[in-house]
Order: sequence, then structure tokens, then C-alpha cells
Amino acid sequence: MDPRYPHPLIAREGWPFLGLAVAVALAFTVFAGWWSLPLWLVALFVLQFFRDPPRPVPGGERLVLSPADGRVIVVANARDPYADRDALKISVFMNVFNVHSNRAPVDGTIERVTYFPGKFVNADLDKASEHNERNALLIRTAEGSLVSCVQVAGLVARRVLCYVAAGERLTRGQRFGFIRFGSRLDVFLPPGARPCVAIGEKVYAASSVLAELAEAGEGDARG
Repeated sequence: MDPRYPHPLIAREGWPFLGLAVAVALAFTVFAGWWSLPLWLVALFVLQFFRDPPRPVPGGERLVLSPADGRVIVVANARDPYADRDALKISVFMNVFNVHSNRAPVDGTIERVTYFPGKFVNADLDKASEHNERNALLIRTAEGSLVSCVQVAGLVARRVLCYVAAGERLTRGQRFGFIRFGSRLDVFLPPGARPCVAIGEKVYAASSVLAELAEAGEGDARG
């Protein structure tokens, strides 16, 4: 799959919502004229929410890219429950005004995809990582590093979409999923990974560098 994603401007997930919003606004315009303006604002919101622009992907074999647009809310040592090891955890929170297309953070082969049903508490809270609906990808890089990339639903988000399966190979920046209406992405990296972002920093999917993996043989590269 082309990491630039061959659907310019509007994500395919948004067309039904955008079509419905525009149809309703047009119908009200015919009967109510300018009173339909709030419905056109709703259609404009839907349009901006489902935008999905192409992004430049920086080079560098050990770079870990942001899987989502948003704000960094966690940079800390934590336990990776998906790889069962200590890890560096970096979390990105997406509000309703961010692009919600999810991109692969590293090159590698998917070893496991696991879906967990759960609650829908505010994704800005750290407990969302453990209690909310989520979908976890465990990715093995060519050098043997394990990277966990977890889509987490939020307070408003009610649908986590993932289009890849175990055994598939991902390319950094490749589009692999989508989360509707506010959520977060958690990335767990092996010990030795060096963070390149700080809490509060704004990042962009496929373009911003979250961290750099240690060279083979350093830290817990084999997971």
C-alpha cells in the first residue's frame, strides 16, 4: 500500500457522513433558506474531521513516527501489556479537530492484532489505555525490535477501525486504520529507545518523529 494513501483530502470513511450532512443541509435550504446555516456548519465540521492529506515521511531506519495527529500526553517508562515487557510509552491524544487517519510508526511485520472491548472514558485520561475499547498491533521490525501501537477509543469515539492483520508487512507512514471522533494512540517501545518529543508537543501522523530505536543489540531489542 502506498504510504501516501491514494484518497486525497477526504478519507473514505467520511463520505457517507459528509453525503448525509450535505443532503440534509440542502433539503433545509430549499424550505428554510438562511435558517439552514447551522446545518451547513455541521457539514463543514464533518468535512474537516474526515480530511486525510498526504504527508511526507522522513527517512531513518530506526526512527519511530507518530501514528496520529494530536498532542503528546505521555512520555514515560511503563509496562507494555501486549509484549509483556518494560517499555517507553508515548501517547498522542487526538481531539475532534485533528486528522484521525492512523499511520504505521515503523517498518515491520505484524505479529499480532488484538481487539479489546471496553469503556469509553475520556481518552485524555491515562486509565483509558487500560479500560477503553482498543485495538493493539504488535509489530516486529527487521532488526528484531517489537513495537506496540494501540488505537484507543475515547469519550465520543465509538468506532475503532483497523484494516490490517497478522502476517502483513507495514511501511512507515502507511495508513492502517481510523478512529472516529476523538481518541488516542499509545506506542510502546523497547528499552533503550530515545524519546524525541515532550509532553504537550503537537505531532503529525507519518511526519513527526516520536523516538529513535536503539541499535540492534542495545536494550531489549528482541522483546
